[in-house]
Amino acid sequence: MSASQKPLESAVTIRNDWQLHEVEALLALPFNDLIFQAQSVHRVYFDPNEIQVSSLLSIKTGSCSEDCGYCPQSARYDSDLNPEALMPVDAVLKAAQQAKEQGASRFCMGAAWRSPKDRDIERVVEMVQGVKALGMETCVTLGMLSDKQTQALKDGGLDYYNHNLDTSEEYYSEIITTRTYQDRLDTLERVRDAGINVCCGGIVGMGESTVDRAKLLLQLANMPKHPESVPINMLVQVEGTPLHGVEALDPIVFVRTIAVARILMPQSRVRLSAGRKAMGDEMQALCFLAGANSIFYGDKLLTTDNPMTNHDQQLFERLGVKMGGSSYA
Repeated sequence: MSASQKPLESAVTIRNDWQLHEVEALLALPFNDLIFQAQSVHRVYFDPNEIQVSSLLSIKTGSCSEDCGYCPQSARYDSDLNPEALMPVDAVLKAAQQAKEQGASRFCMGAAWRSPKDRDIERVVEMVQGVKALGMETCVTLGMLSDKQTQALKDGGLDYYNHNLDTSEEYYSEIITTRTYQDRLDTLERVRDAGINVCCGGIVGMGESTVDRAKLLLQLANMPKHPESVPINMLVQVEGTPLHGVEALDPIVFVRTIAVARILMPQSRVRLSAGRKAMGDEMQALCFLAGANSIFYGDKLLTTDNPMTNHDQQLFERLGVKMGGSSYA
């Protein structure tokens, strides 16, 4: 983007004091007005034709003690998922190298734990160091952390920690009962205090109301510092989980959620995450127009299907989009 194409940064104020009525008003804007506003904000800090690409690997699958109603990795549900122990470090690094060769700039590793043991953290730190040696950014999602574990990950060079809020605090107990909303906020505070970048978003399409979506976005936008990455997930319904069969979310509502996330958090990478497999190319293009500028690459997102890498490349080519990671911030 040339200097003449780039809007003045002073036109966008970074806020952490949003009010619920303001977020609800944004969600209710006429669609064209909302998209125009989101795209205008987006261009202040980012190249509008650049998408950051991450790759996600499940390094420990299934047998989780949590009861998250959307998750096939819970030991409480019969989802035909085969549990797998923590992967060997060399296998993880092989997958990271392949992801890098396919264009990913960040490698994310997820483990189905309520909270890891200290010995698990030692193994994960080895993985983080190995991935960084490949020249990639690193991200992990491991559940709740202690202060000691958080510091070990920081000392090991971890770039990002993912810990989603999932939904509003009011709707949260309808989805999860084995940990509290405050547990999640506490882990995020530890991560931020340790100096690790925060990756935090939520899932929509779980039967929540418009107000719940507004409150989720409000919680994210009013953090002392906005998450550097904000994944917005569309529920992937998995047979055997409690949320299988819930009424599907209107795709336009999903795009609106992306757009409002962009307006509220102008400098964050808004990631189009789970659910892309069910989205047509046109819907994904609308999400990019609304301010999404990051995706997960590869045919799997932990345990659910994702569009094939070559399909994503073809879509990028059709849209004139390039893979990258720079921002104007």
